[in-house]
Amino acid sequence: MPARPSALPKAEAQLLQELGDRLRLARLRRKFTAGAVAAAAGITRVTLHRAERGEPAITAGTLIKIMGALDLANDVALLARDDKLGRLLQDDLLPKRRRVVPPQAPRAATQRITIAQYPQLKQIAWQLSPAVTDLAPQEALALYERNWRHVDPAAMDRRERALLKHLTASVGKGVLLV
Repeated sequence: MPARPSALPKAEAQLLQELGDRLRLARLRRKFTAGAVAAAAGITRVTLHRAERGEPAITAGTLIKIMGALDLANDVALLARDDKLGRLLQDDLLPKRRRVVPPQAPRAATQRITIAQYPQLKQIAWQLSPAVTDLAPQEALALYERNWRHVDPAAMDRRERALLKHLTASVGKGVLLV
């Protein structure tokens, strides 16, 4: 007489019972009789019913045979496929990457530029909607570059020359494309 299997913990017993329920539902959905599935799996009807009840005495091999008879054998490949705990434990042992802190953007590059404060910029911004009163630094530099033929550098005041120099250095990476 075979030895009695040791009692399973409650959580594992519940999982085995749920597996049995799913196997039974799969059989019923396919409209297979217990005798047909048992014959296809090469087991007795009693063994099939024990598996469907989730009894722990059923071997893994028998469960795989039943799954094969129900055309669910590929689902076995999903068992323990994603070992989340194992990966987390391994990942903790990997060397830590140094965190690279991105450089801070220049303060002026993040501020908006008021068009009305710069006469030449105001002159070349004629095509913009009157509702537009300020520009991002990238937009201002692009406007200067696109309309440079209409800009009179001699008419620029000290503040506008400083703005253009700063935009060229920060946004244009040192190059004014004119």
